[in-house]
Amino acid sequence: MKNQFILWVSALLALALNTAAVQAQVRYTTEDKKAIKAYEEGADLMRVRDLSGAEQAFNRAIKVDPRFVEPRVYLAEMEEMKGNDQAAIDHYRVVLSVAPRLHPMAQFHLADLEFRTGQYDAAEKNYTAFLEKELDPQRKEKARLGLDNCAFARRALQQPVPFEPVNLGPGVNTAQPEYYPTVTADDATLLLTRRIKAEDERIGEQEDFFVSDRGADGIWGPSRGIRSVNTERNEGAGTLSPDGRFIIFTHCAFLDGSYGPGRDGMGSCDLFISRRIGDRWSPPQNLGTPVNSRNWESQPSLSSDGRTLYYVRGTQARDGVRNTDIHMTVLQADGTWSAPEKVSPNVNTPHQEESVQIHPDNRTLYFSSNGHPGMGGLDIYMSRKQEDGTWGQALNLGYPINTGADENSLLVNAAGNVAYFASDRPGGFGDLDLYSFELFPEARPQPVTFIRGKVTDKTTGKAVEADVELYAVTTGKLATAAYSDPQTGEFLVCLPTGTTYALNASAEGYLFYSENYDVPTGAVEASYTLNVPLSPLTAGSVIALRNIFFNTASYELLPTSNAELDKLTALLKSNPTLRIELGGHTDNVGADAANMTLSDQRAKAVRDHIIAKGIDGARITAKGYGETKPVATNDTEEGRAQNRRTEVTVL
Repeated sequence: MKNQFILWVSALLALALNTAAVQAQVRYTTEDKKAIKAYEEGADLMRVRDLSGAEQAFNRAIKVDPRFVEPRVYLAEMEEMKGNDQAAIDHYRVVLSVAPRLHPMAQFHLADLEFRTGQYDAAEKNYTAFLEKELDPQRKEKARLGLDNCAFARRALQQPVPFEPVNLGPGVNTAQPEYYPTVTADDATLLLTRRIKAEDERIGEQEDFFVSDRGADGIWGPSRGIRSVNTERNEGAGTLSPDGRFIIFTHCAFLDGSYGPGRDGMGSCDLFISRRIGDRWSPPQNLGTPVNSRNWESQPSLSSDGRTLYYVRGTQARDGVRNTDIHMTVLQADGTWSAPEKVSPNVNTPHQEESVQIHPDNRTLYFSSNGHPGMGGLDIYMSRKQEDGTWGQALNLGYPINTGADENSLLVNAAGNVAYFASDRPGGFGDLDLYSFELFPEARPQPVTFIRGKVTDKTTGKAVEADVELYAVTTGKLATAAYSDPQTGEFLVCLPTGTTYALNASAEGYLFYSENYDVPTGAVEASYTLNVPLSPLTAGSVIALRNIFFNTASYELLPTSNAELDKLTALLKSNPTLRIELGGHTDNVGADAANMTLSDQRAKAVRDHIIAKGIDGARITAKGYGETKPVATNDTEEGRAQNRRTEVTVL
C-alpha cells in the first residue's frame, strides 16, 4: 500500500508539471478569474507536495465554476487515491461532458472505476469509446482486457462458486499479517510468512517464517519461528518439499544491498535453500545462477518430485512497477539447475503474474494474475498441463473466491480438496489472516496420495540416509523422489493415484532396494508404510530386482525395465571392484526343465544388457535356478509373482 501511495503521488506531480508547461499555451475551460486563481494556487501547492492544501484549492475552484475541468482531473485522481471511487467517477463524468478531448485518459480511468464499482454497462461504453480514438497499442490492449473483465464479472456474479472460508485460528493467526502458506503432503505441518516489527528501527518491519503443526483434534498448534533460517532481513514466500525436509524461500537484501552474515545475494531478492535434519535446519544456501539474477526472484514452488522449481521473476519498469512472470527451471543429473524459462503465454501475460503453486500432481498450476479476464485486480487462476506437455488456458476460480480486490497466496493441499489463502476479511485476528475452504470439484487437481516409509540397514536396523525414487512402471518416468532423514530414516512421498510405481532406494555402501506398489485410484493415504531394508555391500548380500520385466514365457526384456537396469549399471560403475551374480528364478507353473532354461536365459539377458552399458563381463555371472528356490508359496498368484524374480548376489 505504501508503494501504491508513492506511485499515486508521482502521478499527481507529473500531472502538475505537465500542466505548468502548457498553461501558457492552452486556454482554461473557464474564464472566471477567481476560479483560475484558486486552480493555479492548487497546482503550485502540488509542485511542493502539499496535497492537502492543493485539494482545498481545487475544491474552491470548482465551487466557483462547477464546469471547470482542469481542477476536476486532479480531484478525480485524489479521490481515487483515497478509495472514494464514486466521487472520482463523478469528477471524470463532468470532465468528459465538458471537454471530452482535453484529457484523453480520463475516459479510460472512468471505465476502470466504473468496472471496479460494478457499473459494467457504463464501463463497457467508456472502454469502447476509448478504443475508438486511442492509438497506443498497449493502452488499447488494456481497454480490451477491461471489456473482457466486464463480460466475465457479469457472468461470474450470476454463477457464484461454493466458498465458505474458515479461519485457521489463534495458533496460526495473530494481530500481524500472515500470508503465503505452504503445507506438507500429509496436511500436518504448515509453513507461513509473518510480517513483524524489526529490531532495527531503520527497517521498520520484516518478514520471517513460522511453523504450526496440526494436532490430532485437527486444530493448528502455536506457531514457532525457524531460528537458523530467520534473520533481521526479509525471509518469506517459502515452498516445502512434500516431506517438509527442504525449504526454498525468498531472502531480500537490506537497504545497503547486503544480505547479512553468511549470505551472499545477486539481486534485490534471491532464492535460498535449507534442509531439515531431525529438528534442525541447515544454514541456507543461495541457489545461485541461473536461478537467481540481478533481477527480483521470489515466491517459489517446488514440484513433488523435487526436480522442477517454479518461481516469480520481476524486472524493474520505468514507472517503478515490477513486471512479474512465472518461470520454471529443472534440476539436472549433474545437480545444476537448467536455464529458467517463462511458463506458457497461456499463463503469463504482459501484466503481473505471481503467487504460483505447482500442485503435487505436477499437472495443475495455481497462480494470481491481473492479465486474464477476471473480477479486477489480481485474481486466482489455474492451468492444467496437457498430454503434450503444454499448459492449457488459464481458468478463473470464480466469484466469490475472486473479487474486485487483489487475491493471492492460494495453496491447494495434496488431496486436492482443501485450499488455503490469506485474507483481511472482517472477523479475523488482525490484518491478513490465513483461512481454509473446501475447493469445489471443478477447480480440483488430479487426486494425489502420500506414502510414508523408513530406510534402515538390513543387518543392524539403524536409520540410513538414502535417495528414494519412484517411477511410473508403465512409462519409466520419475514420478517423485525424496531423501530419508539421516537420524530417523523416515521419508514421505507424494504420488498421483491409479498407477503402479517402481520404488528404488540407494545409499553409498549399500545395494539398492527394489519393489513395486499399486496406488489405488482415489486413495487418500496408502494403507501401508514402506519398510526399506538396505543390504550392505558385503559378500553374500542379496537383493531381488522387482522391476525387471519380461514378456510372458520369454527372456525379452521390456522397456519398463530400463530404470532398474540403469540403477544396477550405476551401482557397478560407482563400485569398480564389485562382482555379482545374476540369478534367474521362476514359479512352478510349467515343466521343471523349461523353467530352468527360461530362468537361465533371463539372467543372461540382464547380464548382456549391463555389459552393453560398458560393464566388464568378467564382473558378472548369470545363472538360472528355475523353480528350485521359492521365497513364497506357489499356491497363490501373489506368491507366484514373488517367486518370479531376478536376484543380485554380491560375490
